[in-house]
Amino acid sequence: MCYNNYVKIVANAFEGSDPKLVLKTVFGYDEFRPLQKDIIANVLKGRDTLAVMPTGGGKSLCYQLPALILKGITVVVSPLISLMQDQVSSLKTAGIQSAFLNSSLSWEDYCKTTEEIKSGQVKIIYLSPEGLATSRIRELLTSPELKISSITIDEAHCVSQWGHDFRPDYLEIASVRHLFPDAVMLALTATATEHVRQDICKNLGMKNPKVFISSFNRENIFLEVQPKRGAMETVINYIRKHAGESGIIYCNSRKQVEEIAQTLDKKGYSALPYHAGLSDEVRAKNQDLFIKDEVQIIVATIAFGMGINKPNVRYVINYDLPKSIEEYYQEIGRAGRDGLPSSALLLYSPGDIHKIKYFIDDSADPEKAELLLQGMIHYATSRTCRRKALLAYFGETYEKNPESPEGCCCDICSSPAAELKDVTIPAQKFMCCIIRTNQRFGAGYVTDVLLGSKAQRIIDNGHNKISTWGIGTEYSKQEWMELCDLLIAENYIRKTGDYNILELTTAGKRFVASRDSLMLPMRQTGLRYNTNVRGEKIVAEKPAVNDAQAEAIIQKLKSWRKRKADDLNIAPYMIFGDKTLLDLAAKKPKNRGELLNVYGIGRLKAEEFGRAILQLIEES
Repeated sequence: MCYNNYVKIVANAFEGSDPKLVLKTVFGYDEFRPLQKDIIANVLKGRDTLAVMPTGGGKSLCYQLPALILKGITVVVSPLISLMQDQVSSLKTAGIQSAFLNSSLSWEDYCKTTEEIKSGQVKIIYLSPEGLATSRIRELLTSPELKISSITIDEAHCVSQWGHDFRPDYLEIASVRHLFPDAVMLALTATATEHVRQDICKNLGMKNPKVFISSFNRENIFLEVQPKRGAMETVINYIRKHAGESGIIYCNSRKQVEEIAQTLDKKGYSALPYHAGLSDEVRAKNQDLFIKDEVQIIVATIAFGMGINKPNVRYVINYDLPKSIEEYYQEIGRAGRDGLPSSALLLYSPGDIHKIKYFIDDSADPEKAELLLQGMIHYATSRTCRRKALLAYFGETYEKNPESPEGCCCDICSSPAAELKDVTIPAQKFMCCIIRTNQRFGAGYVTDVLLGSKAQRIIDNGHNKISTWGIGTEYSKQEWMELCDLLIAENYIRKTGDYNILELTTAGKRFVASRDSLMLPMRQTGLRYNTNVRGEKIVAEKPAVNDAQAEAIIQKLKSWRKRKADDLNIAPYMIFGDKTLLDLAAKKPKNRGELLNVYGIGRLKAEEFGRAILQLIEES
C-alpha cells in the first residue's frame, strides 16, 4: 500500500502530551466516548487494565492514543491477519507509524519492517499470539534499542475457556509479559461475562488490574427475530428494504455460505462468499472489495469481520442460530459502528438447535457449550423486550433512553401489544396432550397429535387412539407453536433434554388440575414480526431533510472519497466515515478553522484533505 501522500507523525512527537490534545490533533475528536478517558488515564499511570466495551465503542483508541504518549513501543496481540492489516491501514491514514509482522509479508518486507521498528520509526506493532511465541519475535522485542511500554491484547475473551472463541495460543502471552515486567498490560474485549473477565485477568497474569465495563447497549441497532420459514425469500425481501446499503449475512456452514452467495448473485445482487474453505487470496480479495464498497453484501461464517472497522454496515442477518449470545452479540455488533441506525435480523428454527447439538458432543467442553447454546435459545424464543434480554445476559439492566421514540429497540417492543385472549381450553388441550404422550416428545409432535396427523410415527406409537388425537383443529400448527412458546414463557411447561422434550412444571400441573381461566397475548394468526420498523432516530450530524445543497454535498463527497480511496488503495471509510460526511453537509464549513469543528477531522486530515473538501462544498 502507498501512504507517501499522508502526513506522517514523527514517532516521538506526542510523547508526554496531554491526551485531549492528541485526541483532537491526531484523531479529530473533541470528546472521548464513555470510559475512554478513564481507561486511557489508567494505562498512562502504568496500571494493568481490562476494558469490556461493545463493538464500535472505541476500544482501539484506548491503546492507540496512549501509544503516542508513552515512551517506547506498544505491542498489540491480535488474532487475525485481516484485523492487523485493517488497523495498520487506518492508523497510517491518521499519520501514525505502525506495522504488523505476520505470514502475509514477504521475507524482504519482513526484514524491512523489523529494521524500521529497531530504528524507532514505529510506535505500534501488531502480532499474532502464535507469532509472539516465536524466538524470532522475542529476540526482536528484547533488542537493547527497543523499549516495550505497553502490551495490548485485543479480543481478550480468546484467553478464557469460557469465552466463545477460546484459543490456547493466547495462554502464552503471560510468559511474554515476564520479559517486560515494567510494561503496562491492557486487555480489550466486547463480550465478557463475569466468569470470562475473571479468566482473562488470571490467565494473563495481570497485576491488580482495574476493570472497566461499558454498557453493552447498542441503541442504534434494531433487534429482530423471525421464524425461519421461507428463509431465502425473507433474506431477499430484507435486502430490498436496505437497497444500496452494506450488509453481512452469517451462516454456520461453508456450504450454506456458498449457496446463499450464489443465489443472491444469480438474482442480480452484489454479493460474495467468505469462509475458511476459500484460498487466502480469494478471502482477502472479497473482504477488500466489501470494505471498499465495491461489493455490498458478504455472506460469511463467523470468522469474517472480527476487528474490521467498516463503519457503514447497515444490517446483519443471522441466517442460522449462533452458538452463543457472545457470538451473536459480536456478529450484530459489526453493524452501525458509525452510530447511525442499523438492523440485526435473526432467523430462528428449532432445527438449527439439533444441528448445533450434533457438534457439541465433539467439543472440548460439551457441558459449557450446551449452557451457552441454551442462553441463545432463550433469547431467540423470548417474548419480552429483546434488548432487555440481551443486556441481562451480560449482567446489565436495560433502562430505555427517554429521548428514543417509543418501541424503537426491537420487534417485540415495536409491535402493537397483542390483546389478551382466553386460551383456557386450548392450553388445557395442549398440556393434556403432553401428559397423554407421557411427556416424551417435542412441540412439533404434540401439535401433530392435536391436529390429527396420520404420520406413521404417530400410528406406530398408538397416539392416534388417545383422547387428545385430533381435538385441536381450531388452531393452525403455527398457532399451536405460538401457544407453546407462551406457555413456556409463563412457566407452565418447559423444554428438557437434547430434543427439547416438553414436560409440565409444577404451575402447569396445578393449572390442569384446577381448570382456572388463562389469558395470554395470542395473536391468532401465527407468529408475526414487524419487519418495517427499524428504530431510526435523529442523528445530530444529519442535515435537514429539505436541504438540497446538503444532499448535493454528500453525493459529491462520496464520489470524491471513493476516488481518493482508490488512488491510495484503501477503503473509503479510512478517509472519512459516513458520520463525518453528514456533519460536513450539515455544517458546510467555509474555512480551515470551521473544518476542525467537524466530527472526525483532526489537524492532520484537515491539512491533507481540507483544500479539496472546502472547494467541493463551495462549488455545491
